[in-house]
Parts: sequence; structure tokens; C-alpha cells
Amino acid sequence: MSSIEKIDRERLPRHVAIIMDGNGRWAKQHGFLRSIGHENGVTTVRKITEIASELGIGFLTLYTFSTENWNRPQDEVDALMNLIVISIEQQTPDLIKNNVSLTAIGNLNRMPNFARERLEKCMSDTAHCTGLVLCLALSYSSRWEIVEACKTLATQAARGEIDPATINDEMVAGALATRDMPDPDLLIRTAGDERISNFLLWQIAYSELYFTPKFWPDFTKDDFCDAIVDYQSRERRFGKTSEQVINQNEQI
Repeated sequence: MSSIEKIDRERLPRHVAIIMDGNGRWAKQHGFLRSIGHENGVTTVRKITEIASELGIGFLTLYTFSTENWNRPQDEVDALMNLIVISIEQQTPDLIKNNVSLTAIGNLNRMPNFARERLEKCMSDTAHCTGLVLCLALSYSSRWEIVEACKTLATQAARGEIDPATINDEMVAGALATRDMPDPDLLIRTAGDERISNFLLWQIAYSELYFTPKFWPDFTKDDFCDAIVDYQSRERRFGKTSEQVINQNEQI
């Protein structure tokens, strides 16, 4: 039985987030420039977007460029910015064909104008699509996002629009960049590192975490399906006991 055949289509995660790690190490392992690793990583993005759409996943968020990535050598940053927008433009027709809408979260104002404008056009071109939502985390860090949410709520409180004493989880979540998406059910990280790296810290409070040693350019559709199968093997309790979860499922 293939990996995709093992998946229970009735228990799919609504939202899968991925830390796409290992492009540079993959390139070094194969004796290539780091840029070649990033180019091969783009091919993997296309494949994983295709399988996520085929399965019926609602949201796929990819950690594409972190705030910390701005500290990389300038030539690599420039190459990445060019690669990101060129790749998005090239894939936009396929996104539309597969009914995939593109969106982005992060401090997009830090992006070069040419990159941001072209990204916004691709987002506009796919806005009518009603299938998978492909979200790119660009110039993104979770701490930046949480600080921005705090500023928003503080400003509203200073204006008398909200009572600080009433601020709760829902209000904080509503001030985050991901307010229009459900929290990830599953977080995948490639390349062997088992850390979160400042990604969706608030949103993954109850996410299932899946780590694989495979570098991102080597990550296949079957690997993605294996992660889904592993996710479906877990009991998600959200603080409850196993007995409570079983009783709840029996009542559904």
C-alpha cells in the first residue's frame, strides 16, 4: 500500500505548516552552490503544494524567508528575493489551474519594492481560487508578529476602543497575521533539526510536531503523506484525558 493510500481522508489536518530546512546543506553535500539548493527547494515546494491540494488540505504555510535571514550574505539575500518572486510568477498559472490561492504573512515592507509588488500581483491573480490556501511566511518571525499584535491591542486600548481587562486568547489571535487561518494541526520540519526557530509560536501551541532528517530538496510527496499518516496515528487530547477524547469521539 502506498503512502497516500494509507491516509484517512476523513481525518486530514486542516492546516499544515512546514519549516523548509536544508537547502544549503543539500547543496554542500552535492558539491553545488547554495543557490542551487534553493532552486531545488523551489521544485519541492511545487510538489508539496500539488499533493496538499490533491489531498484536500485547507491551508499550507511555508516558512520561506525569516526575519533572521536578512542577516545572511547580501548576495544570497538578493538571489533568494529574485528566486522567490520568479518562482511565484512561474507557478501562478498552475496555482490557478489547481484552484490554489496565494497569500503571505510577515513584515513585507522590508522586502524590496520589485519583490513585494510582484508578490502582491500573484496574490491578486489567485484571489478568486477557493481550494488550498498557500501561505508564504516571508520576512517573518513569530516574535515580530506577537509584538505587532501587542502594539495593535495597546493602541486600541489607548483609544478607548477596548478594555485591557477584557483581552483574551481570541483577541490576541485576532491581532495576529494568521487571523484568517485556523491554527496548524501539524508542523513539519525537514533536515534533522528539532526546534521551532521563531515560527508560529502562538499558533502551534497544540500542533503535532513531525521532524525528518531529509533535506528539503529531497522531501517528496510520499514523505509528506508519511507525515500525514503519522499525524493521524496520534491522539490529540488538548489537555483532556484519553477517556474523555474517546467518549467525545463516540458522541460525534
